[in-house]
Amino acid sequence: MTAIAQDFWQEQADEPEVRIDGRVNPDREDAYWQSVYWAQPYFRGECCYEDYAPAYCVGYIGYAQYGGRFEEAEKSLCANWVRIKGDSCLSIEEAMQAIQAAWEHAALSEQRIREEEEELADVGYLPANAGAANQPVYATA
Repeated sequence: MTAIAQDFWQEQADEPEVRIDGRVNPDREDAYWQSVYWAQPYFRGECCYEDYAPAYCVGYIGYAQYGGRFEEAEKSLCANWVRIKGDSCLSIEEAMQAIQAAWEHAALSEQRIREEEEELADVGYLPANAGAANQPVYATA
């Protein structure tokens, strides 16, 4: 294997596995962030939702793609932000705060859904393995 090929494959090994599995409802996430963005500790009064929206999108879509820990996907999320930020007035540091907030909210939302399904299964409203039937099939990129 050539040195260039080795470098390429080493870079690929550093990238997190990409998974698309429908764990996130983008409309619900967008509506949530539209209603609370102004109350976040990183909010700047001179910015509007359109400045934050691309960062939130990178965060919740990134969670659906990569899953796992935010820190493991941070490099890819940062690159995604640079690609889609458009006319946003946010600095990369400000954007990363919003991206992480959206990632964490998506993770909490997924956990709540799992807990609700387990509760429904416990009381007999769902078969005990209903969640397993809806488990996503992961594709690698």
